[in-house]
Amino acid sequence: MSKASKLHPQSDVEWVEAAADQAIAACGSDAREAVKALLIANEFLEREMEERVSRGYIRGVKHGRFNTYSG
Repeated sequence: MSKASKLHPQSDVEWVEAAADQAIAACGSDAREAVKALLIANEFLEREMEERVSRGYIRGVKHGRFNTYSG
């Protein structure tokens, strides 16, 4: 069972659909604005993660020194 399933009693697909609907609704039903807002939020979270992870690890990932899982 995924983390999303543990946090949300709905199936993963239902949860993603509901989250997408909420993001679009929060942006006045404009899907393009929702995508832009999510991209900005993702960039913010990536920068925050980079600040919390060691610089050496980040350099290794960016230069392909570590074999990371990519989904």
